[in-house]
Amino acid sequence: MAASNDGLPVRTGFLGWLNERLPVDSFMRDQLTGYYAPKNFNFWYFFGVLSIVALVIQLFSGIFLTMFYKVGEESSFDSVEYIMREVKYGWLIRYVHSTGASAFFIVVYLHMFRAFLYGSYKAPRELLWLFGMLIYLALMAEAFMGYVLPWGNMSFWGAQVIVNLFGTIPVIGPGLVEWIRGDYGIADATLNRFFSLHVVAVPLVLLLLVALHLVALRQNGSNNPDGVEIKARKGADGKPLDGIPFHPYYTVKDLVGVGLFLMLFTVVVFFVPTLGGLFLEAPNFEPANALSTPEHIAPVWYFTPFYAILRAVPDQQMGALLMAASVAFFVFLPWLDRSPVKSWRYRPLRWRIWLAIFTISFLVLGYLGLKPAEGTYVLLARIFTALYFAFFILMPFYTRGEPTDRVPDRVTFHHD
Repeated sequence: MAASNDGLPVRTGFLGWLNERLPVDSFMRDQLTGYYAPKNFNFWYFFGVLSIVALVIQLFSGIFLTMFYKVGEESSFDSVEYIMREVKYGWLIRYVHSTGASAFFIVVYLHMFRAFLYGSYKAPRELLWLFGMLIYLALMAEAFMGYVLPWGNMSFWGAQVIVNLFGTIPVIGPGLVEWIRGDYGIADATLNRFFSLHVVAVPLVLLLLVALHLVALRQNGSNNPDGVEIKARKGADGKPLDGIPFHPYYTVKDLVGVGLFLMLFTVVVFFVPTLGGLFLEAPNFEPANALSTPEHIAPVWYFTPFYAILRAVPDQQMGALLMAASVAFFVFLPWLDRSPVKSWRYRPLRWRIWLAIFTISFLVLGYLGLKPAEGTYVLLARIFTALYFAFFILMPFYTRGEPTDRVPDRVTFHHD
């Protein structure tokens, strides 16, 4: 087969016609077969592609839900019941969407944790990390508004708590709360606004940010468990010595991860879709009732670490500020970490201890956010909130000049 000036084979027939109008071959070369990734990726690198799989699941299941969902204070809860009971396989679509929301956050949190392990937020990938954090914020907004739409009793009271937090902002707070609600209370106007944002606006922003995230990833290449820049050493053919083509090597490897993910996902959807109230709470199977407060108001599990921080202090304004700061600190991570080394493989014991403290604090706060704000739970929330913030605030000090091991010149292969 003859080759064109850019080295690609000259196609004939339908493929030739398509390539003249759409650069399929050049896209494959630039983004798959010609894109070289480090050859020492481990299982932690599954979670990036799994995030995309979760996003696709949410988009498609959401489209089918909107075909039957009827937004409105009087109709939202009944339409969800109609989907569950009357629409053919409607229960499956609803459980796929609700399980998909939790699955999305699970893989995103693990994807973020991998960045902590291997320093994927450090130069030259600061912008990649910032786009990732914007995706996380958009995902939080999308999840919150989607949580309100079923108009169950927990949806109603959860919306009351979260929306009222904006009222703690000085000067503009009360007006901002009214603007978000579109009324003087959580009502029909709120549902209409949240539905529009959840179905149209935020998904468009999310897709744009994902595209920018992938462009930034391709610009500097993927980080790897050693933190070695593979572009620094190339062979005579101009290809990285420590890299392999993304396709077919990692496309096949990622299919294994996707297969395992879908197996676990299917088990949850068909056998434990509520997961004991973590994915779908019992009060949300009751219609919204402004006169009946749930015994314990708590958000979905993926928001509970921040909810525990909110309740750790008695002053609501200070609690809201701490909750916002607990998310904002992630944004500044590339500049807080002063270590010259990326991967935890070559960082000292004190970094591993601090990372363990942060991880345990995040998990414990997630547990405490599900419990009533009383007694020992409040005391523990204050202790672990202090440890959570200490990880970020003290980072410039305990990472500056830390004694590190020698980073190898080439990528290595060993299990973490």
